[in-house]
Parts: sequence; structure tokens; C-alpha cells
Amino acid sequence: MKVVVSLVLAASALALSVPASAQFAKPEDAIKYRQSALFVMSQHFGRIGAMVNGRVPFDAKAAADNADIVATMAQLPWAAFGPGTDKGNTKAKPEIWAEQAKFKEHSDKLIAETGKLAVAAKTGNLDTLKTAFGSTAGSCKACHDAFRAQ
Repeated sequence: MKVVVSLVLAASALALSVPASAQFAKPEDAIKYRQSALFVMSQHFGRIGAMVNGRVPFDAKAAADNADIVATMAQLPWAAFGPGTDKGNTKAKPEIWAEQAKFKEHSDKLIAETGKLAVAAKTGNLDTLKTAFGSTAGSCKACHDAFRAQ
């Protein structure tokens, strides 16, 4: 797991250090990138959800490891919502590009909430994790409601 986290952190640092326009040769590449980042984030978030909802036993280390990945991945997809990435294989609503300030508020909130989730997971306290998980899930839902087509 440490190797995965290290690779994710290295990829994050690289991705955040390069301007968005230089990251993607084609709009389709940006769409695939953001979908991949969101998919990985949702997989690790789902693992935490299984614990907080009692579907699997609570494992404090696994929760903390998964929360760290969620927090890292939450920083990545936003650069891939550039010009020309509103068409193609995407569920992104046109409102993302028409209401960029509002979309940025949602992405900033998700980044903040996933950071809180990572901190909560490190406490090893399931109740603290449940509270942070609920807030993070609410942030995801709010953005999906406003900016994701079903």
C-alpha cells in the first residue's frame, strides 16, 4: 500500500506542477484522465463507506490509507475540465463551463472535505470517521447534483 500511496503522491506532484494545457494532447485524453482520477477516488472512498456503514469490519489502518488516497486523488481531476473537454464520452454538464466559479467552489469544498476525512481517519475513531465521511459524501453529492448528468 505504501508503494501505491507513494506513486499517487508522485503523480499528484507532477500533475500539479505542469500547466493544464500542457498535460493533455487531446480533449479525449483530459476526459479519460479526470474520469480515471474520479474512479480511483470513488473506489477508495467506497472502501471507507463499507466500513462506516458496517458492511465490513472497521480497520483503522485501512481507513487511514484509503482516506489518504481519496484526499490525494481529489486534487487531480480539476485541471482536466479545460476547453474542449465538454464534448465526447462525458457526463459533465455544460454548467461546468458556464458556471466556472461555482464549479471551482465545489471542487475546493471536495478537496477540503477529503482533507478532513484523512485527518479523521488517522484518529482511529469510527464515529469521527463517520462524521467526516458524511460531510465528504455530501460534498460529492452536491457537485454531482449540479454538474453531472445522470
